[in-house]
Amino acid sequence: MASKLGKKGHSPDYVILSLIFILVIFGLVMLASASSELGKKNFNDTYYYIKHQLLYGLSFGILGFFLASKLYYRYYQKFAVVLLLLSLGALVLVFTSFGHTAGGAGRWLKLGPIIFQPAELLKLTYIIYLAAWLSNSRKGREGNFFEGFMPFLIITGLIGGLLVLQPATSTVVILVSAGLGTYFLSGAKLKFIALVGLLGIAGFALLIYLTPYRLARIEVFFNRDQDIEGNGHQINEALITLGSGGLWGSGYGQSTSKFGRLPASVNDSIFAVIGSELGFVGAGTLVVLFAFLSLRILWLAKDFRDHFGQLVLVGFAIIIGLQAFVNMAAISGLLPLTGIPLPFISFGGTALAVFLTMGGIINNISKHS
Repeated sequence: MASKLGKKGHSPDYVILSLIFILVIFGLVMLASASSELGKKNFNDTYYYIKHQLLYGLSFGILGFFLASKLYYRYYQKFAVVLLLLSLGALVLVFTSFGHTAGGAGRWLKLGPIIFQPAELLKLTYIIYLAAWLSNSRKGREGNFFEGFMPFLIITGLIGGLLVLQPATSTVVILVSAGLGTYFLSGAKLKFIALVGLLGIAGFALLIYLTPYRLARIEVFFNRDQDIEGNGHQINEALITLGSGGLWGSGYGQSTSKFGRLPASVNDSIFAVIGSELGFVGAGTLVVLFAFLSLRILWLAKDFRDHFGQLVLVGFAIIIGLQAFVNMAAISGLLPLTGIPLPFISFGGTALAVFLTMGGIINNISKHS
């Protein structure tokens, strides 16, 4: 059936396009508000962060979206292994002299004037690789322990290990969850998924126990009054900021917590600023937009005729929905703080460019549904 799919296709899914457009514009508007004082304080430029986001995030993101929308999605299947290997190579380079450290984490790769996070690229290449591998001609291997489960476990474990060393633990959770969802919907046995889940829980429990800063986050989650000026500072300030908006918010640009009190106000904690300025109504609307986008992509995947395209849609939907949920839930005190950005919204050029490119691939797939 896949061979009969035309490369030109038909009209795209305008609902998905509209939701992505709304989220990107909303993100830029809120970043302008959340970053104004921080930009003035750190760079003597009120518009520093928004200009950086436009130059290094939106511009590359629009280019990625346009190219991915035009390129027939089945071509990715042919080069899936190469794309994954390039991403893994970039991830390894982070630990060399090309690596760039910021905020105590070595997640960035610096190549001349360009600085980016290779981990973000894996949100594209890992899912594309899995979809290509699980949809190839060797039917049934997703249910075979040695031909399906072990290779999946090895490649996922390798990626997870490299990310944990950066450290980028939250990204591991997002990628592994998306990988498991994709693997399960391809026809994998439930006992394989359960085994990965158990191994993951045991591994993360050991990791948390052995690393004091991760253990401190868990302790603060269960006791927020502990170390309020230290490890508990960000979550307590985030909750105060989020709750200060009430139902309708204090008004755009009117949040006072972003003036130095709220850590990571332009990235990890931007949802708290949104809640403060737009209230429960604004924050709740954002939750609905992310839920609607993820469900719409899954709905598109449900009846899609090509197995490769279907699995790519499922993986991308899980990444977008789960990352948004983890960020907003952590800032709302429902999960431990993670340090993971809010898709399309938070400051970060690589993340915005990757999610827009992801949107372009989804757009191209929708034209062949």
